[in-house]
Amino acid sequence: MSENSHSMAAHGPKVFERVPKRNPNFTGRTDLLLALRKSISPVTAVVAQPMALQGLGGVGKTQLAVEYAWQYRTHYDLVWWVSADQPMLVPSSLAAMTTALGLPPATSTGVEQAAQSVLRALQSGEPYRSWLVIFDNAEEPELIKEYLPRGPGHVIITSRNSRWSDHEDTIAVDVFKREESMAFLLKRLAGAVTESEANLVAEVLGDLPLALEQAAALLSRTLMSVDEYVGLVKKRTGDVLSLEKSPTYPQSMTAAWQVSVSQLEDRVPEAVELLRCCAFFGPEPIPRDVFRRGNQAVGPRLGKILSDTIILTNALSNLERLALVKVEPSTRTLQVHRLNQALLRDETSPEDREELRHEVHLLLAGSAPSDPDDTAKWPQFEELAAHLEPSGLIDCTLPSVRGFALDLVRYLYVRGSYRQAESLLNQYIVQWTEASGARHVDVLVARIHLGIVYLGLTSYTRAYEIMSETLQVMIEELGPERPETLWAKNSYAGALRGRGEFFQARQNDQELLEAYERVTGPRATDTLRARNNLAIDYALTSDYDRAGKLLQEVYLQRSSAEGIGRRVLLSTWSNLSRAVRLSGQFQVATDMAEEAYQYGVAQLGDDHPITLLAAKDFAISMRRSGRLPEALVLMRDTHTRLERLYGDGHADTMAAAVGLSNALRANGDLGEALEMVERGLGHYPEVFGADHPFTHAGNINLALLTRLNGNPAKARQISERALAGLTERLGRDHDYTVSCAINLQNDLATLGLHDEARRLGEENHRRIQAAFDPDHYLSLVCAANLTLDLRAAGAEKEAEQLLTDTTRRLDAVLGRDHPETLSVLAGERLHSDFDPPPI
Repeated sequence: MSENSHSMAAHGPKVFERVPKRNPNFTGRTDLLLALRKSISPVTAVVAQPMALQGLGGVGKTQLAVEYAWQYRTHYDLVWWVSADQPMLVPSSLAAMTTALGLPPATSTGVEQAAQSVLRALQSGEPYRSWLVIFDNAEEPELIKEYLPRGPGHVIITSRNSRWSDHEDTIAVDVFKREESMAFLLKRLAGAVTESEANLVAEVLGDLPLALEQAAALLSRTLMSVDEYVGLVKKRTGDVLSLEKSPTYPQSMTAAWQVSVSQLEDRVPEAVELLRCCAFFGPEPIPRDVFRRGNQAVGPRLGKILSDTIILTNALSNLERLALVKVEPSTRTLQVHRLNQALLRDETSPEDREELRHEVHLLLAGSAPSDPDDTAKWPQFEELAAHLEPSGLIDCTLPSVRGFALDLVRYLYVRGSYRQAESLLNQYIVQWTEASGARHVDVLVARIHLGIVYLGLTSYTRAYEIMSETLQVMIEELGPERPETLWAKNSYAGALRGRGEFFQARQNDQELLEAYERVTGPRATDTLRARNNLAIDYALTSDYDRAGKLLQEVYLQRSSAEGIGRRVLLSTWSNLSRAVRLSGQFQVATDMAEEAYQYGVAQLGDDHPITLLAAKDFAISMRRSGRLPEALVLMRDTHTRLERLYGDGHADTMAAAVGLSNALRANGDLGEALEMVERGLGHYPEVFGADHPFTHAGNINLALLTRLNGNPAKARQISERALAGLTERLGRDHDYTVSCAINLQNDLATLGLHDEARRLGEENHRRIQAAFDPDHYLSLVCAANLTLDLRAAGAEKEAEQLLTDTTRRLDAVLGRDHPETLSVLAGERLHSDFDPPPI
């Protein structure tokens, strides 16, 4: 760590979050603390390497990390604690750091994107160079290492897994030395035991720190004598658990635990039954409300306890009093240590084990909220997600439990944790196929969910393959109008759009809308969603009038309906403003887009992904309506925010890069515009494919800027390739295709090939007027350029007539002071460009 870093944090960290309370009874371990400090702070290191504290469960790895954090906190500007025993929760813990680092929160950006932005900030040293992040209980190196920041700060890992030594430098943590055990007990029991008694307890417990802590808690709370305690431990050792049953846990540890349980079993058997139930949850905190909300779903074994508030409260109080569970009033959670859970499970008979595990499945499913798309319910899903895998819930075949498992995956998807969702869905599909068959409805639904995740990952080919195959099976097995089949067909259209099959997606969604109107009615939520998606298809196939009419219907119904989320409403609003803009009504679209954007900022925040899409549409509309400087400022800001959230290779960032290039060109900065479009388009073949309409259409802008930067011959080559690709994929009369032909006409004219330019312009003008309104922007742009080519070819009278008509229409549509109108009056050519819409 540099001297500047020391001076920055000299008065203590600016951020000290999630670090457990310092143990006032912590003693010894001075050698390990010094070794840790020396290992992670080498004098010559520019980038410090993570350090793993590795050892047996219960040896005090966590306490050592806690003590280090507290003892050396003045050396850091930021100290953050991450519970890493459940890898899929690590992104959430990292994402919680956004506020401390001045980044957009996960509520606006999604957890995965927020976590990545945190890692980038830590690795860059901005705003803090001196930081410490502790990953506690990181048992799977392969699943955690990608989340370890590699920057100017420090990382500490605690784990039982010896494989960390294959990845990072490791310090072995062993049991206490005998003098450390005795010092701990003497301090913890505050004069209640003598040195010889402390030595006796340390001996019988094998100097294991966790066992010593539990023993001290038991002795202090029960006033049991040391002789009585040691006698019970010795007497019950063979009966409680043999070393062969649990070779990784010391005998003395299990004995100390069983003493506490046996004392409670005779007095409050309900408490022990509840404790056994808790052993089949994960080691993360268990929401107290699980037992309240899920009490109607469980079987008779737990039903008596959970249905009686007094019995349940008494059981929890006794468990807390004997330190068998940790109760956290501020979060209304209780927690059983992982070692103790293992001991309880091991001593339970196989029959009881299966019964208790199933009770936990019923509790989790019965206590879950109903709508994972509702952001207000995300904290509840987050708490329950930690218990999915440890409880073995994936193995349950009950429909309600599988439904909960699928809701959890949907929650992970909508929050942006695509990789975690993908991993779980692959597990579901394998295990449910083995249990129920490949054509079971639960397996088919899981496969469609996996396809949706692939869409989120922009893996469009994989999404298409799994969705098309699964949808066909659902039609055969379930029927074409079963709710699951219709839902799958709706998702399948997204895969078609992702592959650039816009017309096929439109046909799919037309059939789907007819089915929903027949099955659920014209105003049902599913029907409105189908109309919205069909309108997107219309826009992607250049039918902007029909898109606008349909979206207006959806927007009006959604804006007056109850229970419609702000995210859904803003998305519909933006879709409508985009359709209006693409139909050529620039000023109306600008007013509408501005209102939608302001709504998004007020209701969702300016860094929410849907707000950023609204900002992008607003910036494009401002550019089209002539507000060029404002458009550039907003588009640059939007691109910066998206790049910070997602990186360069995300479809939204790529679209914003193209939009920023267009804004730069309109403001006269041709050099930066060319650099930006090349940067944005560089990702299109990888994300969409080389033959995707968006990839071809993006080359419209590249050709335009290539010509404007002085190379019309190369621009012509790019335009001709793009025109051929777009004609093949979308047809000659599509918006993107005629736009490309407009620019190719300009390329030819710039090269002096006026006859060719005239022929292309005349053909293109006929096509545009047939496919669009004569007052449509594309028609006017093509006509304005054609007047120049007619004049160059000697057709002065025809050129003058067309110019007069075009100028009159431009005045009416755009206004006399619009930059495009002024360009035409000045005898300049107009350009066409492409702004990628969301799909």
